Amino acid sequence: MSTESVTIEKLGAQGDGIASSAGGPVYVPFSLPGETVAIARVKSQGTIMSITTPSPDRQEPPCRHFGPDGVNGTCGGCTLQHMADAPYRAFKRQLVIDALKSKGLTPNVGEIVPAGPGERRRVVFAARKTEKDMLIGFNQAESHHIVAIEECPISSAGIIARLPAIRAIAASLATSAEPFRVSVLETLSGLDISVDEVKKLSDPQRRKAIETALSLRGIARVSLNGEILVEPSKPMVEFGGVQVSPPPGGFTQATKPAEEAMAELVTAHVGKSKRIADLFAGAGTFSLRLARIGRVHAVEAEAKVLAALDHAARNTQGLKPVTIEKRDLFRRPLMTQEFKPYDAVVFDPPRAGAEFQCQELARSGVKKIVAVSCNPLTLARDLAILVEGGYRITGVTPIDQFLWTSHVEVVATLEK
Repeated sequence: MSTESVTIEKLGAQGDGIASSAGGPVYVPFSLPGETVAIARVKSQGTIMSITTPSPDRQEPPCRHFGPDGVNGTCGGCTLQHMADAPYRAFKRQLVIDALKSKGLTPNVGEIVPAGPGERRRVVFAARKTEKDMLIGFNQAESHHIVAIEECPISSAGIIARLPAIRAIAASLATSAEPFRVSVLETLSGLDISVDEVKKLSDPQRRKAIETALSLRGIARVSLNGEILVEPSKPMVEFGGVQVSPPPGGFTQATKPAEEAMAELVTAHVGKSKRIADLFAGAGTFSLRLARIGRVHAVEAEAKVLAALDHAARNTQGLKPVTIEKRDLFRRPLMTQEFKPYDAVVFDPPRAGAEFQCQELARSGVKKIVAVSCNPLTLARDLAILVEGGYRITGVTPIDQFLWTSHVEVVATLEK
C-alpha cells in the first residue's frame, strides 16, 4: 500500500472519482471532480485519507451511517450522498447520454425526474445473527461486513418505524450465524417481508417465527425462501387504481413516484392504441394501466406474478380485456409475425435488456414502442437495434428511482 496525492478528474459510471496516474486510472470512492485528495492506494483502488481541496459540490451527507463528512462511507446502501443535488442529477443524466452515444445514438435526453428522501417502499436488507444482537442493515462496499442501521433517509417512514419488528422477525428465522437477505415491501395493508438464504426451519422454529410475526403490528405477510409462513392480511399494491397482491418477493418498482412517472410516459406514448403487447410484464405495473386504453396481452416468465396480474385484471371493473402468456422472452422471444395484431409494444426487461426480442421487434410493423430500462448500457444496445430496423427515437427520459446511487431508470419512446 502506498500513500499519494491525486486530483480527481471525473466520476466513473459507478460514482467513484477517477484520477490519472503513471500506472493507469485510480478509482477513489466518495471523491468529486476537481478535488485534490491524499489517498492510500492498493493497485487501482484509492481510499481517501484527507481532502486537500474539497469540491464546491461537496455537501454534508444526510445520513449518519454514510460516513464522517461523506468520506469513506460505511453503509453500502448509498454511494453519492456527499454530492450536491444539481451536479448529482446532471451526473446521472450524463450516464444516459454517454450510454446512447456509445452506440451512435444522439437523441435529445430530457431532464432527469428527481427522487426524494423517504420514497423507497422496497428495500433489501442484509441480516446476520450474532451472539449479542441481530444485525439488520447493508453490506459495506466491497465487503461482507454488515453495517447495522438505525435510520435510512431513502426508505419510507413506514419501513423505518418498523425496523424493530423487522429485526425481531429476522431473529426468529435465523438458524445460524450465516448472513441472509430480508426484502421488505411496504404495501397498502402492511409490510410484506420475504426472507431468503436461510436454511430449513425445524417445526418449533417455524411456530416461533409465526408467533413472532402475529404479535407485531403492521406486518401483512412473512415468507421464507418463497414459501408463505404467515399472512395476517393479504399484501396489496396499487397500479393505476387497480389493486394487486404480488407473490412473495415479486418484483415491484422501488418507489411509487418513479413508477408513476414511468407509467405516465408509457401511457402518453401509447395514446389511443387499441391492441398493446406488454413484454416482461411482471405483476402488471403497466399492463393494468394500459387496459384502460386498449386490449392488452401481457407476457411474463414468472408464473406467480403473472397469476397476480391475471387475478387483478379479472376482478377489476372498467378494464378492457387482458390476456396473459407465460413465456421466457430470453429463450423464446415473440417472433416478428406475432406482432402483427399490435399497435403498440411496451417492454421493461431485467438489467440484461432485450437484445433478441428487439431483433424480432425491429422487423415488425408496430407503430409505437416504449422501452423501459434500469440499465442505460443495455438499453442503448437495444435502441440501436430498433433504430437500425427503421424506428425513430422520439423521447428519452431518465428517472432517478435509486437515490444517491449510480443506478438510473430510463423511458425511451419510439415510432416507425
